[in-house]
Amino acid sequence: MEPGNQTAIPKFLLLGLSEDRDLQPVLLGLFLSMYLVTVLGNLLIILAVISDARLHTPMYFFLSNLSFADICFTSTSVPEMLVNIQTHSKAITYKGCLAQMCFFLLFGGLDSLLLTVMAYDRFVAICHPLRYTVIMNPRLCGLLLLLSWIICLTHSLLQSLMVLRLSFCEEAEIPHYFCELAYILKLACSDPLVNDILLYFLSALLGAIPLTGILFSYSRIISSIMCISSAGGKYKAFSACGSHLSVVSLFYGTGLGVYLTSGTAQPSRRGAMASVMYTVVTPMLNPFIYSLRNRDIKGALRRLFGRGIALSVTSRRLGPDPSWKTMVQALQ
Repeated sequence: MEPGNQTAIPKFLLLGLSEDRDLQPVLLGLFLSMYLVTVLGNLLIILAVISDARLHTPMYFFLSNLSFADICFTSTSVPEMLVNIQTHSKAITYKGCLAQMCFFLLFGGLDSLLLTVMAYDRFVAICHPLRYTVIMNPRLCGLLLLLSWIICLTHSLLQSLMVLRLSFCEEAEIPHYFCELAYILKLACSDPLVNDILLYFLSALLGAIPLTGILFSYSRIISSIMCISSAGGKYKAFSACGSHLSVVSLFYGTGLGVYLTSGTAQPSRRGAMASVMYTVVTPMLNPFIYSLRNRDIKGALRRLFGRGIALSVTSRRLGPDPSWKTMVQALQ
């Protein structure tokens, strides 16, 4: 079959996780529930950080941005899959597939870099506590966030532009529930050697450097904690890092497991099922990990819900359409 120009291809076919029709309602309910929990949980983290002045610190500034990245990361793949299951359609346009791949790379990379920045924040807080406020000043925090966005945008745009040079055969079936770059390259009719080299080079670069930074930070953190004489001090220091370390283990453990095995076999649904762990499960668990292990977040959420309940009660007492000024005075 002669390769056709990629711009002439009307669509790709996303084969999803299973072709069993009896299983489709189960997958729809399961992934819809997981997606709603992910969005709601991460939105609560963002609202808690914004609404509580006690959480206006570098650690929670990066945590709120991580929650935003998690919402966007999950939203690049799950809604499309839910629509395909509901409509019994597997088709996605070429432009839609390219856009999905671009945003997936953007927010996936942003997750990785934010976890690295948060590890550096914990390193400074524990290893250099007296200089923490000087080092982690608002300017540096903003610069680190901006740099993370620039790196991830450059990476995602570069990979997407490189895919534009490829041509694909008429039947382009992707054994996945979203347009994953490694799967798309295996479907190319033209030679994807340059794309493969770029994929593995940048994946290694953007994976190895952040992971090395995280491991180095935690090696120094553990060394500093072991020098603390009191058991209470050690417990407090470990508690400050426990949530972040759990999230790092989940994200990198599942993500690296998928990518290290993706190049050794032909695309299959087995890899798609493994991808669920870091694309859906990890963003869903992040709010639970941070809220259950973090007293500040739990306290902020209690105060947030308390204010919401008080506002609701006050609005009922003041009548159907009270002025905002009157409601605030009543709450005070």
